[in-house]
Amino acid sequence: MRSDLISRRDLEFLLYEWLRAEELTERERFADHSRETFGGFLDLCEDLATRYFAPHNKRNDSEEPTFDGEKVTIIPEVKEAIEAFGKANLVGAGMDEAVGGMQLPSLVEAAGFSWFQAANVGTTAYPFLTIGNANLLATHGTADQVERFVKPMVEGRFTGTMCLSEPQAGSSLADIVTRAEPREDGTYRLFGSKMWISGGEHDLTENIVHLVLAKIPGGPAGSKGISLFVVPKYLVGADGSLGERNDVSLASLNHKMGYRGTVNTALNFGEGRHTPDGEAGAIGYLIGEPHRGLSYMFHMMNEARLGVGLGATALGYTGYLKSLRYARERAQGRPVTAKDPAAPQIPIIEHADVKRMLLAQKSYVEGALALLLYCHRLVDLARTAETPEAAREHTLLLEILTGVAKSWPSQWCREANDLAIQVHGGYGYTREYDVEQHYRDNRLNPIHEGTHGIQGMDLLGRKVIQHDGASLKLLDRRLAATIATARELGGAPAEFATALDASRQRLLTVTMTILTAGDPAVTMANSTAYLEAFGHIVVAWIWLEQAVAAHGRDDDFYAGKLAAARYFFRYELPKTGPQLDLLGSLDRTTLEMNDAWF
Repeated sequence: MRSDLISRRDLEFLLYEWLRAEELTERERFADHSRETFGGFLDLCEDLATRYFAPHNKRNDSEEPTFDGEKVTIIPEVKEAIEAFGKANLVGAGMDEAVGGMQLPSLVEAAGFSWFQAANVGTTAYPFLTIGNANLLATHGTADQVERFVKPMVEGRFTGTMCLSEPQAGSSLADIVTRAEPREDGTYRLFGSKMWISGGEHDLTENIVHLVLAKIPGGPAGSKGISLFVVPKYLVGADGSLGERNDVSLASLNHKMGYRGTVNTALNFGEGRHTPDGEAGAIGYLIGEPHRGLSYMFHMMNEARLGVGLGATALGYTGYLKSLRYARERAQGRPVTAKDPAAPQIPIIEHADVKRMLLAQKSYVEGALALLLYCHRLVDLARTAETPEAAREHTLLLEILTGVAKSWPSQWCREANDLAIQVHGGYGYTREYDVEQHYRDNRLNPIHEGTHGIQGMDLLGRKVIQHDGASLKLLDRRLAATIATARELGGAPAEFATALDASRQRLLTVTMTILTAGDPAVTMANSTAYLEAFGHIVVAWIWLEQAVAAHGRDDDFYAGKLAAARYFFRYELPKTGPQLDLLGSLDRTTLEMNDAWF
């Protein structure tokens, strides 16, 4: 039976027929791997996700974590799943062998991880955060920090968090007030509160490793004065043994509409409930240099942005597959040309409007999955590039695509979940079916790791202009190359290429108009609309890439790829026209709106 989580056939098409994952094994870092080891890894992920994660997804949602003032209680299946994930060494799947990792390509790691996000995004959040935490420390931490914290995380004994936001600061990290006071022994004592900390308190593992943004007194104001610290729940001795409870306390749990299985916390640091070494204050260890914490944190944040995009994609994907199965099994109505009211009812998948909803979902989720895997391949290429010039090229392209890869699936794969509910009809709105939960879970992703508004401002205000527009120029060359290849093939790919070329050139013209407006407020006023149009054009390019890879192949799978591409080019890409018109007009509607008029 085909899985209702992720299509293995689609993954293999993307990995091997389009992105040529096997070529990565020619690079020294991945030389010990092969298509066989990649396949074995995917088998393992599919099996564990299906056996340990998917079965408790609904219970995870209905019986969310509770706090009685002393202890957080989480359903036991979560611990069993986390332990299975850790014992399989999946935390270290993409990490260096030196810290106990498998050293798999990021491309393959992401493909495998998508199974867990589709199966149970609430439980998967714990290893998701731990992997990002460990990767940051492995890159920027000291040898001692790697030994004390990274290796136990790779072994599955510790989990990790990221502690950025505060109640009064929200997304404005320049306004955080948590302070880190230096001590003579080289440690720091942290005092302050952090909000929205996923995985912040539990007993799923032996220890929790918090990465905390804080300011050292006397440092620069704003974001330039932010430093980054390791603050464990329990102190860790030089021999790896657990010591005293650190001064980190749970203030309360947050109860969200989705991701209910992920304990989400407000944490207090240094309130004196615990007194390590006889003193109030959470003991923290500085990562890297003082006042460079935000730059280090972006290592985890950018990785997390791709992870959020992949999670949004996985939720959309499993919802699509479940609505597809339902549409094939549910009989209702008759063809519009039927004359006999006594004729048997037909499966709803035979109705044109249901096909429209399924095609839309397919175009969103398969386009998003392809985009995310393309980005992860860029991570591998940049990491193993033979020259600095090649590494820079892959990095520049990844930088301009990361915000899109986070935000576009968060918007359009959530739309896929909305359509999955609609395909189910009235049943889709009930808790007996999974699709209403997938929608609620996915509704959180537009705010995870930076809102649409933040991503839009970052794209238009930084990424398209950085290095004299080098990232945008590089992306445009990639689009132009795909367009040229598709035109040579003729047929449907050539048709799609013509449409994409027109949108691409219009985007460049409008971008220049916006950037030369002479008024930064006008330039940024409609940056979210810019992000949406930009994202649709990027995904159209990704679909053209897939159409080229599928061209000339003759079975239902490839026919389905070309049909989804056709849908995207005829129904979705034209939506960018009015958006680009609005952007090109330098519209001031939002700027001129007075708050008294609301």
